[in-house]
Amino acid sequence: MKFLLILVVVLVGVWLWRTSRPSSPKPDRQQPQAAPQPLEMVSCAFCSVHIPSVDAIQGKQGVYCSAEHLHRAER
Repeated sequence: MKFLLILVVVLVGVWLWRTSRPSSPKPDRQQPQAAPQPLEMVSCAFCSVHIPSVDAIQGKQGVYCSAEHLHRAER
């Protein structure tokens, strides 16, 4: 019984100590940034390398990965 009383007193003391001290500032949780949308990929008509469509060069016979491939394929 004496042990139980000491345990209760210690637990109350720890609880009072933890609630009376100032809380540590918690870091602000930033909202996770949205992942960028995937780019549409196209295949070069000359070498079949896949590149983003925004970087592709449009030709008469298809899209190309570089101006050199455009000129070599459409001579």
